[in-house]
Amino acid sequence: MSCSWSHSPVHRAPLLLQPGGLGQRRAHSFSPARTTSLPRKSPPKEGFCSNNVDRFRRNCDVESIAQPKQPILQGSEMAPSLELMNGTDVIWQIPDSPKAALFIAHGCGVRASNFWDKYPGCPNCTGLPEERIFVLRALERKFAVLTVSSLGRCWSFEETEAIKWIIKWWVEKNKLGKLPIMAMGASSGGYFVSALAAEMRFRSLSIMIAEGIFASTGVPKDYPPTLFVHMPKDRNTMKKIQNNMKTLRQNGVLVKEIRCMEFPLSPDLFSNRIPGINQTLSVKMYHLFSEKGFIDENGFMNNDGRQTQWKEALIQRNIIPENYELLNHIGEELNLAFALHEMTSFETDGILDWFESNMS
Repeated sequence: MSCSWSHSPVHRAPLLLQPGGLGQRRAHSFSPARTTSLPRKSPPKEGFCSNNVDRFRRNCDVESIAQPKQPILQGSEMAPSLELMNGTDVIWQIPDSPKAALFIAHGCGVRASNFWDKYPGCPNCTGLPEERIFVLRALERKFAVLTVSSLGRCWSFEETEAIKWIIKWWVEKNKLGKLPIMAMGASSGGYFVSALAAEMRFRSLSIMIAEGIFASTGVPKDYPPTLFVHMPKDRNTMKKIQNNMKTLRQNGVLVKEIRCMEFPLSPDLFSNRIPGINQTLSVKMYHLFSEKGFIDENGFMNNDGRQTQWKEALIQRNIIPENYELLNHIGEELNLAFALHEMTSFETDGILDWFESNMS
């Protein structure tokens, strides 16, 4: 089925779509004080990550999260194409016999190139662990994947027309017009795709670590089924998500949620999830983090990675050089383990299941 572009009105103020509230000019605050009232060591054993329908329930116990079932797929499976368009980079890959097309909008500070491993056709690609695993799994399940970089550090409403044009160009260029089109956005990208979906027909939507933004004039009657993937430790965002889910339901929109909990580090976490880090280095980092008190006796992060002096500790101990190229990759995994605000690939299959259930 061809993608259609409606003309529903959307707010076009030149505000950045950042975590913590629409249009805020400062970075999201990750204060530990926001999380101290939450239980840490006993996430529920069954049925907490997703509500309402058994099909979408996940096992969220600590062991299953710390030891993900999906293999770490190798970058050799990536062969993306790259175009420079409208002042930004457009990167995509289409598997054999694709079943659907997926547009992914990144979070603040992330670029389209962070979803892909370095490849001759994309020499500047540097896949971050969660982004690359998500894309590799989507390709494995026969989703054609499109990523585009925002013009600034975060997305803005002013980019909706350009992105609509790019998606339409990509669909026509690659003869994907008969496929259902989905969208997924994380953080700033989540706000962006929630607004984009009011103007462009997606078959279904996934909004990650963001509550989305919905016009005060009302939700369009054909707004797509929407899945929220979020981290309950961010209680402010969770409350907003609950309110938006209620609003969407009242407007006849099918909605679900997946809740993602914190998990403990393990000695081989980094070597399992970051190509370029071997097990010896991973074990050294784990033991240093334990020695420095960055993790507790059970391996849980005591604070968000952004608020932890882990880089300085690794450099001072000569475990990594000062300009180590995988610093951002390590930081992403630490943020994910703390589970306050980070892109996650742990629920990729749940998200792709959601898309597949809403293809017809």
